[in-house]
Amino acid sequence: MTSNFEPEPPTFFLFAFSNEKKMPNARQIQLQRLYDIVNLSVQRGDLPRARRAWSILARCKEINWKAMWRLGITLLENDVRGIMESSPHKIDFLRTMLLQLPEERERILAELVQHYILAGRYRDALDELEFYLPSFPYRDNPVLHVYAGLLCIFIAQPPESAGANEVEGTTYDSNSLSRAQIFLEHAKALDPCNIVASEFLHKLHSISQEPGLLSFASHGSEHETRTKGCQPSQPKRRRRNF
Repeated sequence: MTSNFEPEPPTFFLFAFSNEKKMPNARQIQLQRLYDIVNLSVQRGDLPRARRAWSILARCKEINWKAMWRLGITLLENDVRGIMESSPHKIDFLRTMLLQLPEERERILAELVQHYILAGRYRDALDELEFYLPSFPYRDNPVLHVYAGLLCIFIAQPPESAGANEVEGTTYDSNSLSRAQIFLEHAKALDPCNIVASEFLHKLHSISQEPGLLSFASHGSEHETRTKGCQPSQPKRRRRNF
């Protein structure tokens, strides 16, 4: 006697799910489908539908929505098909995740710095880095040191409001250039193959040799520069511009 029983076809999903199991139950399949709707809606640019699906998904006890912080940033976009922009909501969200998700802090800090830069808040970005870089594990991250060095170089430039003739006679802020050198040298010590750190260290050396510009290496106390070595400056009091 032959059996009419047919095995159930395998269930396929569009996107990998963090809670995926080898033998998912009905609840797991529903959550996976909901996760697919969120991601598919984002790819289609339908953010209102993606946010509605996300609001349901995030309330499920099986979901660690904090671990999906990258998706959360995307849902705060105005238009996923345009150029990525920053906003106070994104910055506040990232600052909250920085405190609540210890295992992702390095990645979140790098993302937060990028959003500060996109918002034109260069001083705030540098203050945030200087607050965290002296502590572990941030001090061993060469990318964060490169960010800090580049921000110091940008801040050291003459103000944009100055005229062309005025800029030619204006010196760079040698203190900022000195700090940039320290950050970039630390990044290169951590990652000798870091091309960005090497190239900007070469650029800093060229700036110091140009006539009419203050040398960042000779400005201030040489003893202070030697004692700091590759260690970043002490963190300043963080600004709170919201």
